[in-house]
Amino acid sequence: MLLQNIAEYLESLEIERGLSPNTIQAYRRDLYYFANFLQSYLIDTPNSVKRNHINYYIKNLYDQKYTPASITRKIASLRGFFKWLFANEKISQDPTLSIEQPKLSKRLPKVISVSDIEDILHNHLNFLEKVIMELLYGAGLRVSELVNLKVSDIDLNAKYLRCFGKGSKERIIPIGDKAKHALKIYLKHRELYLKRCKSNEKKLLVKENGSVISRQDVYVFIRAQGEHLAKHISPHTLRHSFATHMLENGADLRVVQELLGHSDVSTTQLYTHVSKKRLKEIYFAINS
Repeated sequence: MLLQNIAEYLESLEIERGLSPNTIQAYRRDLYYFANFLQSYLIDTPNSVKRNHINYYIKNLYDQKYTPASITRKIASLRGFFKWLFANEKISQDPTLSIEQPKLSKRLPKVISVSDIEDILHNHLNFLEKVIMELLYGAGLRVSELVNLKVSDIDLNAKYLRCFGKGSKERIIPIGDKAKHALKIYLKHRELYLKRCKSNEKKLLVKENGSVISRQDVYVFIRAQGEHLAKHISPHTLRHSFATHMLENGADLRVVQELLGHSDVSTTQLYTHVSKKRLKEIYFAINS
């Protein structure tokens, strides 16, 4: 019964709220992990779940050395599930009400300098790799947004792209001349790749053999560029750097919020702290 309820809930998230496949998969992992935990208590119906079971579950997560961020996400998954169960009259009480969340320390996003970005761009990148860099850094895309772009999402004449972020929320992002130039060259090669492979692939980013670029491909590529810089970086580092450099050059906070697709400006404000920290470091480096 519990697993059936989870399946119905996930279906409702996909159909009614239009959440992305990656988000749905994260909910599925969290809720199945919880259902598996309840097996030790021989519980397989949501009405049998009590507050003390939730407490034991959270303690188990701490015992398993999950990070506060992971525990917070798993609790959020449970809250959403039980809220849905209660709203649909599948349970008489919500056992997740008033659960305390772990205290999260606000870590400043990791960024790299403009010169680091330039070093990567001059590191003998091929046509596809240049486009990946221009869109991760130049447009501040998330890696999931990047790999899901379609050719039809790009308008080179108007110099903008359309992407779908968290919750399938659509946003329009302007692209600069460098990104436009990189895309223009890459699209010519892409056409040759697909013609040779007799493919009509709609996704924007494809390899020479016609296969679609995956998230893992992007992570491996960016990690290798970090090794070139002797730094540990990820695709998200480029997004963080995009936001920080925009603010350092006088961009309005609300504009950066729109470009990043943040629903809450407080998320974007974290980058103002990064800018101030970097300015202090530069000042003391000059005056030491």
